[in-house]
Amino acid sequence: MATPSKTPPGADPKQLERTGTVREIGSQAVWSLSSCKPGFGVDQLRDDNLETYWQSDGSQPHLVNIQFRRRTTVKMLCIYADYKSDESYTPSKISVRVGNNFHNLQEIRVTTQYHVTVTLNVTVSFL
Repeated sequence: MATPSKTPPGADPKQLERTGTVREIGSQAVWSLSSCKPGFGVDQLRDDNLETYWQSDGSQPHLVNIQFRRRTTVKMLCIYADYKSDESYTPSKISVRVGNNFHNLQEIRVTTQYHVTVTLNVTVSFL
């Protein structure tokens, strides 16, 4: 039986990679979380399986930090959230910040979602 994908129909990243439209660069980064419950960390966040996920464990804000070892241009960031599956754990506000280090981050996008299933595609134009 196939594992459900986090990518909606028509936006298959593997197909987009094969056509040269996009390149997945997340594996080039160091990922860290503000907190997580055991067995619900970075590996589950990135595994492309709808049945696994990141679950924070601590006070807000809950953060996902993605740091590249060298200056890297990021053109798109895709985030999947499913209220039907996660209910109270689904974020209602997502803030995307970019910068050269943790201390000079600038917010480039904020989205507010309530009680929905959403794949958020963020076009990143600031580096």
